[in-house]
Amino acid sequence: MSERNITRIAMWSGPRNISTAMMRSFASRADTIAVDEPFYAAYLKRTGLDHPMRTAIIAAGETSAKKVAEQLMGPLPTGKSVFYQKHMTHHMIAGIPRRWIDRVENTFLIREPERVLASYVAKRETVELADIGYVAQAEIFDQVADRLGAAPPVVAAADVRNHPKVILSKLCDRLAIAFDPAMLRWEPGIHLYDGVWASHWYHQVAQSTGFAPLSPAEEALPELPVALRRIADAARPYYERLAVHRIKP
Repeated sequence: MSERNITRIAMWSGPRNISTAMMRSFASRADTIAVDEPFYAAYLKRTGLDHPMRTAIIAAGETSAKKVAEQLMGPLPTGKSVFYQKHMTHHMIAGIPRRWIDRVENTFLIREPERVLASYVAKRETVELADIGYVAQAEIFDQVADRLGAAPPVVAAADVRNHPKVILSKLCDRLAIAFDPAMLRWEPGIHLYDGVWASHWYHQVAQSTGFAPLSPAEEALPELPVALRRIADAARPYYERLAVHRIKP
């Protein structure tokens, strides 16, 4: 298949968003293949950070960021025309190439920092502003917007959960691909395209079969201790910069 018939979608998110559910959604399309956080191993190798399953992630992944970028531009299997790439913005540290970003369709998935932090510390006790990706997400957003001369697509986690068909249909329109109703349902469990870290991070999404609306208990933002509140306050201006561009129901 020629490159002009391939749509490469980079979905930029921070951790503890609905990024894996979004990957499930796009991977449910018959025309799509998905890749899960392809720069994770390179990020851990470069930073030396002690993340859960660090050794296994490095062993299973590609630690050359240059090779990862090349793979993201590589050929697709026969019959596939959409390459969905789930990316964590905080992985894009110095030394991780960014030129390839100009060759793909970029879209941004946002969630309130208060919700992200409350979920993050349940899986990893230590957290800093850089760990949740808001600054890097805004940098990548600006890079893409400057090139396009307009804001790229932004979707909010709560909007997707509450109005999945509407938001996904509008997002597909922005990406110039047809909406597929298969995007609304998926099989439960761990999937072949999931990263090796799925056993630590994906317990909740592995039980899901589609997007669930926010429950009444989830409507209010969680209360945070002082240390996390400071991080949330620092992240919020970056979140709000993107939120004004979100696709609305």
